[in-house]
Formats: sequence, C-alpha cells, structure tokens
Amino acid sequence: MSAGGSLVVRRQLGSKLRALRLKSGKKVADVVEAQIASRATVSRIEAGQTPVKMATVMALCWLYGADRDTTDELVGLAPGTQQEDWTELYAQAVVPDWFGLYVGLEQSAASLRCFDPELVHGLLQTEDYARAVIEADPRVTPDSVEERVRFRMDRQRRAFARQPDLKIVLGAGALSLVVDSTEVMAAQVAHIREVVDSGAAEVRVLPWSVGAYPMRGSFAILGFEDGEDPTVTFVEFSMGARYVERPDQVREYEDVFADLLGKAISVEESSS
Repeated sequence: MSAGGSLVVRRQLGSKLRALRLKSGKKVADVVEAQIASRATVSRIEAGQTPVKMATVMALCWLYGADRDTTDELVGLAPGTQQEDWTELYAQAVVPDWFGLYVGLEQSAASLRCFDPELVHGLLQTEDYARAVIEADPRVTPDSVEERVRFRMDRQRRAFARQPDLKIVLGAGALSLVVDSTEVMAAQVAHIREVVDSGAAEVRVLPWSVGAYPMRGSFAILGFEDGEDPTVTFVEFSMGARYVERPDQVREYEDVFADLLGKAISVEESSS
C-alpha cells in the first residue's frame, strides 16, 4: 500500500460506515446503547482518524442492517486501517496529530493546490531554508530542529516521487522575506526554478501590484482519484488546522485559488 494508504482506507471506511448509519436511521446513541463503541470512538471512526477492528465493523454492519456483500466489503477494509503510516516513525513533537493527518492526505492526493502568502511552501524548501524557519522558534531544541528538517526533506522526497498534479502560489512576501541570509534565499529561489523546470510543480508568485486578494492565510486543496474520497481543504493556523470537506465550502476555496493563480506571475518574472 502506498505511503499514507492506511489513512485513505480509514477515510473511505469511515465515510462508508457513516453513510450506512444515516441510511439505516440509526444515531450514534444507538451504537453506544448496543455497546459496540463509545460516542467518541464512533466519531473518530467516521472521521477516518483511527484504526478499526474487523469485529467492530461487522457489529456496526449488523446494527445498520447491511447486506452480506456490503458487510464483506467493509470488513475487508478494516485490516488496511491498521497499517502504520510513515509519519508515525517521527515523534509527536516533530509531527503533531493535526499535521500528521494532513501529511497522510498529501501523500495520497492526486492533485494539490496550495497557497502560502508568507513563507516558501514546505514542499519547495531547501534544507538550509527549512532549518532557518524552524530555528526561528526559540522553543524548539537543536535536536528537534534537525529532526524536523529531516522530516521535511523526507516529506518532499515522498511527495515528488508520486508526481501528483502540484500547483503552488506564493505570496510576494514569501520571496521578499530574507530567511537566514541573502545566500540562502538565492539558493532557495534557484531550487524553486529547478522544480519548475523539471515539471514537478507549477509555481507562481502573487505580486505586490495585485493589491488585496480574496483570502489571507495558508491553505491547500487536496483532490483524490477515488470518487468516494472527497476533496479536502486544509486551512492552517497557529498551532493547529481545520479540515474543510463540505462541498460548498471546498468550492469557495477552489474559486479563491483559481483567482490567485490567475493573478500570479512566474518565479522568473517575480525575481527579475
């Protein structure tokens, strides 16, 4: 199974079980009353955030009145939810739960549309740039800095090895801000150009001249090949993130990204 595969299976199984529960007219309270799982566990299962035992899936299918074929299909997905994602090899201090979920989605997405107004996106950062950004937080120990840099480089290698459809828009400030030194920034810009020239990603820069734009803050829109795996928008903020899955809200982010991409210019133009 590919990197992040277990997360994809968890999401698919959770989505199918939730749809089955709603179709049957059962409420979470019914699951609790049947002593199959707690309210918190049902919530985590349906959100694709936890491994699920085959016996639990079988019991839920029984409660929801699923037929034999449906039960066999869903029970067959359960072992896939048990597999370890590569992000679990890193400590919680390096990859907190809220970001580990995103990386798992990123590593299985067929398309990624990302906007970062202030810093170079993590998938584009050089090792020196990444180290300087991480070191800027005085609470991070030297050992943790190096572990986070290693994780970021590992994340890049895995993402580019899959060759997803990757489009990134950077704010003008991302390339204007001098991180560490002018030499580090020059190497960073050169690296972005190499990524673009290789065809691994489309990277554009939103110039200062465009003025105000529809939305501020970093976000990423992740699309998946499986039609049952809905598009997700990841919205990052200080010490956390939210995951937007409602179709109407996802479309708003898609419209905003299309607007930003249309106004942005190439890296060559922005640095000339």
